Amino acid sequence: MLTENHARSFAAMTLGHLGLRYPYKLDFVLTGPEDAVEPAELHPIFHGSFDWHSCVHGWWQVLRLARLFSAMPETADIRARADAMLVPGKVAGELARLDRPYSAGFERPYGWGWLLALHAEAARHEAGWADALEPLALRFAAMFADHLPRLTYPITVGTHYNTAFALTLALEWAEGRDPALAGLIGERARHWFGDRRDYRGWEPGGDEFLSPALTAALLMSRVMERGEFADWFAAFLPHADDREPAMLFAPVHVSDRSDGKIAHLDGLNLSRAWCWRAIGRALGEPERFAPVADAHIAASLPHIGEDYMGSHWLASFALLALEG
Repeated sequence: MLTENHARSFAAMTLGHLGLRYPYKLDFVLTGPEDAVEPAELHPIFHGSFDWHSCVHGWWQVLRLARLFSAMPETADIRARADAMLVPGKVAGELARLDRPYSAGFERPYGWGWLLALHAEAARHEAGWADALEPLALRFAAMFADHLPRLTYPITVGTHYNTAFALTLALEWAEGRDPALAGLIGERARHWFGDRRDYRGWEPGGDEFLSPALTAALLMSRVMERGEFADWFAAFLPHADDREPAMLFAPVHVSDRSDGKIAHLDGLNLSRAWCWRAIGRALGEPERFAPVADAHIAASLPHIGEDYMGSHWLASFALLALEG
């Protein structure tokens, strides 16, 4: 269960990275000497937390914590920073980067989904943040609408290219805002995953922070009614009650948290916990996979702040796991 102690720890961890001048991993192709500038010039809002997408979901996380725990001391700092950063002028700078050559695939689809999630969270606050972010959200929504019909096959890896995870985030934003995009996500999800049966994939990969199987199941739970999803899930993972395939039910081991790729596995434990809880609720059986989720959380939650390779992003996934 998410507590105020968790919230304060996560907020402090993430606020320590957001807005830093360095370190930052450049995600744009350099097209000329004008691109060799400091991170804050490239991305006026989303810089400082190693990579663009980690900054985006770091903002999502701290805004969500400020809403859920409005009385915690860190909330004042979060709101002050948001008032300074989530403003039209800085959003215009982020939009300008998307107008440059070679930007069509920038952060696709992981960063796109998280940006929409951030906008949805900002809209839950009585502030101007959502209004400022709206042009950027609409741009990424349009990019999804352009891209999804051309994506013949879903990308079913456990890293940033995972299609189902991004669409789960995007769908929550689209429902009530963009019915056409919501419908397109539902149609494509059914097209890609509707006939999949008896999952026997090889998981986990050594650098994964998402489960290809569980993210697909989570997306299907969002686009299907309960009875239809129950039938689909029973065919997709027919031995789930026997905890088979075992690889989906046992927490993964993280051997070196200072290695950025291996540290992804802590994210896998946390995102699996989120998925298992959400799948149980979608089936109308919230306790069915609760022990599995709890075991995954216990394996990684104590370690998310041990090294920068995890601390710059894992608190967002811990929030998903604990709130979910």
